[in-house]
Amino acid sequence: MRFLARWFISAISIYIIANLSLGVTASSFKATLVAAAILGIVNTIIKPILVILTLPINIMTLGLFTFIINGITLMITSSIVGGFEVKNIFAAVVASVLISIVNMILTSLTGVKK
Repeated sequence: MRFLARWFISAISIYIIANLSLGVTASSFKATLVAAAILGIVNTIIKPILVILTLPINIMTLGLFTFIINGITLMITSSIVGGFEVKNIFAAVVASVLISIVNMILTSLTGVKK
């Protein structure tokens, strides 16, 4: 049950950010539901590989390169999901930070925890 609640909260977070017109667009809420699922899969499988491959640059930037990695995972998600688009890497980085913030707020308001 918590899995479905967290997935739905992630989809709402993506939908909110996509409607702010920051270079991220979603054609429908259904697209954001699919994007939330794909983003979860990409974050589980591909993100750790990217973190390991970019470890030296991540250490040199004191972890700030992780924001770029989060943007890359969002761009990978947009390339997989039809109806969910990210214009460029800058929009992806900004959107990934905002999605994380909105997700954190919604999770704390609803009481859904990991």
